[in-house]
Amino acid sequence: MLMPNDDLSYPAFSYDEHARTCDPGDFLGQICRTVRGVPVADEQIEMIIAAIQSGLGLTTDDVLLELACGNGVLSRFLFDSCHGYQGVDISEHLITVAKKNFELPPNYQFLAQAAKEYLLQEQAPGRFTKMLCYAGFQYFHDRDITQILSILFSKFNNIQSIFIGSMPDRDHAGDFYKTRKPSMEELSDCRTAIGMWRTRAEFERLTATTGWKVEFSTMPSKFYASSYRFDALITRSQTEGRKSVL
Repeated sequence: MLMPNDDLSYPAFSYDEHARTCDPGDFLGQICRTVRGVPVADEQIEMIIAAIQSGLGLTTDDVLLELACGNGVLSRFLFDSCHGYQGVDISEHLITVAKKNFELPPNYQFLAQAAKEYLLQEQAPGRFTKMLCYAGFQYFHDRDITQILSILFSKFNNIQSIFIGSMPDRDHAGDFYKTRKPSMEELSDCRTAIGMWRTRAEFERLTATTGWKVEFSTMPSKFYASSYRFDALITRSQTEGRKSVL
C-alpha cells in the first residue's frame, strides 16, 4: 500500500494500515464503506451490487476477476451470480480477512498481490469473462491504469466488459468537500483516502489508447455518493492502431 508522506500538506492514507485498526468484524469499516464513520445501510450495499450485476450482465456462466477487491465483503454477494471468481488486492491484511470469512474454494478465491503483477503472472487468463474494480481505480496512477487496461485487452482475450465503479468525479468535487476547498495537488493524488479525482473526459482519454471504449453512468439519487461519483462500463473497441504502453 501507499505510505504516508510527511511533506504533504494533506493526509495520505493506507487502506492496509487503516483496516488493521478496525474491529475484526467491522467489514464495512475496514474498507471505508461508511458515512461519517458509520457503515452504510443495507439498501446502499444492495444498490452497489445491483449496479455491478446489471452493468456487467453477470450470468452463472461467467468467471469474474476483481481487482482491488478489499476484504471481500461486497464480493461475496456476487458469488451466486457467476460460476467462478478471483479477487486480488495488494493488502495482505484485507485478503486474510477475505479468506477467513468469505472465500469458498475452489470456485471463489482471494489472492494478495499487486494488480499489475498479478495480471502479468496469471497463467490461465482465458478463464475470465468479465472484470470488476469497485472504488479502486482512483488509487492507481494514470500510467498504471493504461498498463492494466492494455494487459487486459491483449492477454485476457475472453474478458469483454469491465465495470469500474464509484470513481470520484472532479467536476463535482465540491459536492463532497463542502467545508473546505482542496488543492489541485490533493485532488490529483491517488494516495489520499478518497484517491484521485478525474473528470469523465480524463478517464475516457485513459482508455482511448488501450483498445477499449467506455460508457458512463451514475447511481440513483438516493445513493449516498451519487452526486460526486460515476461508474464506467468498459467494453472492447474494434478500432485498430492501439498504442502499446507496456
